[in-house]
Amino acid sequence: MSEAYIIDAVRTPRGAGKPGKGGLVNCHPQHLAATVMRAIADRNDLGENTIDDVIWGTSSQKGKQGGDVGRMGALDAGLGIEVSGVTMDRFCGSGLTSIALAAGQLKAGFDDLLIAGGSEMMSEIESQRRLEQEHKMPSVGLGTGNLRLQAKFPQSHQGVCADAVASIEGIDRLALDAIAIESQNRADVAIREGRFKQSIVPVLGDDGEVILAHDEHPRPGTTLEDLAQLAPSFAQISEMVIDRQGTTFKGLINKVYPDVDIQHFHHAGNSSGVVDGAAALLLASKHTVQKQGLKPRARIVMTANVGSCPTLMLNSPVAAAKKVLQKAGLTLADIDLWEVNEAFAVVVEKFIRDLDLNRDQVNVNGGAIAMGHPIGATGAVLVGTVLDELERRDLKRGLITMCAAGGMGPAIIIERV
Repeated sequence: MSEAYIIDAVRTPRGAGKPGKGGLVNCHPQHLAATVMRAIADRNDLGENTIDDVIWGTSSQKGKQGGDVGRMGALDAGLGIEVSGVTMDRFCGSGLTSIALAAGQLKAGFDDLLIAGGSEMMSEIESQRRLEQEHKMPSVGLGTGNLRLQAKFPQSHQGVCADAVASIEGIDRLALDAIAIESQNRADVAIREGRFKQSIVPVLGDDGEVILAHDEHPRPGTTLEDLAQLAPSFAQISEMVIDRQGTTFKGLINKVYPDVDIQHFHHAGNSSGVVDGAAALLLASKHTVQKQGLKPRARIVMTANVGSCPTLMLNSPVAAAKKVLQKAGLTLADIDLWEVNEAFAVVVEKFIRDLDLNRDQVNVNGGAIAMGHPIGATGAVLVGTVLDELERRDLKRGLITMCAAGGMGPAIIIERV
């Protein structure tokens, strides 16, 4: 079996994902995808039609984000008309899964040189949501109107799920706010010290002018006192009636967990930021590395996926980490740095507590609370982030995992070479 080597990793800045407010909101999603694909090709002197395939993650494939962003981005990037592309959806895990799928293709010997990654314009999702509201299309949770599925596996609003998990686990708001402050502080240090400069590429307009060259979401200097002023974001949403039977988002959870008294702890300051962005990795087989003289930075050691309760939805990262470690024949002590996506603060806090991790090894440059979470791109962003930091610290292995809607959790272990 061949190896799956990581040759390069890039990402765009993360622009605020509110329609009309963020630096990237006027870009087409294919433009963002093309930006990172073109950067990968330019930085590694790749000629036209040298990439076998593009494996891309985009979660909300509606409106401008429909129509196979992977293929269209490859065309826009000038990779060559012979470079095919596919776009897949594992919700928040889409970008990480695209890398896992690419690694499998390379290890099996089916492909030799691939681009994997993802993109998401949260501003486009918000525009679609407003359009649906104008046409009085009800929001019914992640069952998307499938009452048969909702009867079997109730799936609520993710923010309400986060509050439910915190309530079940006995994790209070102060602990969650502490995670948020640490994310902001660490991101601030990383930005000031230029830790992201190796991977971040500016988004340019057709005229060559810079549209955005820096992350817009971080709020350096945020304090616990600042966060204490923020009202919980999901209390009213939890009581929202979503069907003719009077079911609420809270009620969907209580159908499965009737004894849970959901307290509301999450707010805009300890939940992931709404942003636009894209990220891509160049991956190669051992044969191609030798043939083309490419210099690998790391290899994909192992990948894994798990599912857990779709009603609570956010609890798979711990099981995913355990599974990928077991498959790789490694232990917790073999991992130098951990990246678990900060979809909500409770995800990270539960992960650290359940695995009894050293907090100084987890999300060391901040996470999605400070930086933002461009859904389909985030997994690829995190792989690039941990790779850069492993190199900076001269460490060996990193484990990347995240929760995904529907109660899923992908995980990847990478190792420097």
